[in-house]
Amino acid sequence: MKRVYSSAVFFLGLMSVLFVSCGPTQSEKAAQQINRAETLLSQGDTVKAVQSLDSIAKSYPEAVAQIKQAGEMKKRIFVAKLVSLRAQRDSLNERISALSKNFTTKKGEFDRYMQYVPKRQSVNRSWDRSFIQVHLDASGRIYLSSNYYGDKWLNHVAIRVYDGKLNARTDTVPLDDVNNHHSEFLDKKWEQVSYKNGKSDDVIKFIAEHTDLKLKAVFLGKRYYYIVLETFDKEAVKKAYDLSLVLKAKNKLDEQIKSLEAKVKETN
Repeated sequence: MKRVYSSAVFFLGLMSVLFVSCGPTQSEKAAQQINRAETLLSQGDTVKAVQSLDSIAKSYPEAVAQIKQAGEMKKRIFVAKLVSLRAQRDSLNERISALSKNFTTKKGEFDRYMQYVPKRQSVNRSWDRSFIQVHLDASGRIYLSSNYYGDKWLNHVAIRVYDGKLNARTDTVPLDDVNNHHSEFLDKKWEQVSYKNGKSDDVIKFIAEHTDLKLKAVFLGKRYYYIVLETFDKEAVKKAYDLSLVLKAKNKLDEQIKSLEAKVKETN
């Protein structure tokens, strides 16, 4: 009886070994994973395709040929994506070049990025008037400042731009804020309030979308002061807004391209 039992155990053990040995090898499993990555790639899902290829070396370390094949396939994916992104960047650079013609550029000692100044809003043309100024730099950051020039202090902290019932308002910049400046020269008062960090985003978009309207602005402070926006000031805001969007898109592409270039080097 013991002999029969031992024979049965041996037979079952042998069958288990044969069953395991007849299963797919690591190379075969890795090949299946590559096929899956190719399917995902054909569906346009490059992220999951790369993830599938990345998992091969970790899951199937003995599949040397397939690991090499996966690396080469990843490199082809990255290079194709690089070609596409660089073409998009070239197109954006052409757009930036065209839009930049409306601005002069400068970079001061303490400026991190190149500044884009609308040609009709230069200091020489605007020092003695009350107006809304747009500020833009090469990072795509954009904001407005309200500039008052007159005989009496307004002590203003915000502005509202409007036409009829349509209107948009900046956030408040307190009088003691570093972005709320006052100066005086020859009995003339000058105030400049800068609405940075998103405080003028709604007004920028409002002006950019309504350049065809006769927009007015009211400086809000201890006294109110009203102006009609000049056509060239409205156009300056719109052109700066358009350029800001393109600059941000281009800078985002630069980051993606830099990341992909590093990944291509890793696959070499």
